[in-house]
Amino acid sequence: MAALPVYRWRLAPDGYATRRQLRARNLRPGGQDVAAQLERPRRRRGPLVAYLYRVDLAKPVRPMTAARWAALAKANAARRICPRCRRDAGYVIPTSLGTCVPCAYPGPDGSEGNT
Repeated sequence: MAALPVYRWRLAPDGYATRRQLRARNLRPGGQDVAAQLERPRRRRGPLVAYLYRVDLAKPVRPMTAARWAALAKANAARRICPRCRRDAGYVIPTSLGTCVPCAYPGPDGSEGNT
């Protein structure tokens, strides 16, 4: 397997882009392999690496269909439901807590917060 070309940070030639740069142009890698990589040196640690893809081989982003919008809305709604009290918290439940804030920090009398 041939080694990837490695470029220093901000010195990649035209025609290459990261995933984020492709997305900003409404493109996606489209199944192509990584074409090159960028390396940004750091002190006392290994370099930061960013993978580059060829822009000429990139494909347009697939449009969102009604079914994909519905699935995304359902997934986001599920992230708002507290697994303990089964109520809609009104915000995305933090994974660090695993439950809504009133369930994670009940009042001293055992009640669920001040809400």
